[in-house]
Amino acid sequence: MAKKQKIKYISECSEAEGPKEKKTGGLRRKLKECQKERREYLTQTQKAVADLINYRKRQELASEEWRKYGQRELLENLLPVIDALSAGAGKDAGLKKIKEQLEKVLIRNGLKEIAALGEKFNPEFHEAVDMAEAKEASWTIIAEIQKGYLLHNKVLRPSKVRVAK
Repeated sequence: MAKKQKIKYISECSEAEGPKEKKTGGLRRKLKECQKERREYLTQTQKAVADLINYRKRQELASEEWRKYGQRELLENLLPVIDALSAGAGKDAGLKKIKEQLEKVLIRNGLKEIAALGEKFNPEFHEAVDMAEAKEASWTIIAEIQKGYLLHNKVLRPSKVRVAK
């Protein structure tokens, strides 16, 4: 006959939790480390996405600025042509028509004349080349010597003016 083996019961409070607790404790620690690492990666990713969005916005603004002011040099070179056409337009109807057509094209591209005559002198928009005695108030523009122009509300060329003393 077979010998009966004695069955030993291990108390649930003593040795049974020891190795089990070590295993789960290690897993919990690793889980916490992974969660911390995940939060760090998530934060880094969110920062990278925000940086990318800001970069795109800056590039859109820069390209818009470039589009607006990229033609600045061309328009500056056309200003003497406009001045010459203005001088000759009073005598020749053909030149007057050409001047008007050119002005329409320039206006569509953001060019605008600076108001000067009768205005108060503003050094941002006007360049005083002469001062004269006049019945107008001091620093009032009494004559415009050369027209000034704005390109999208930035000064392309200031008006050259004569002001009252």
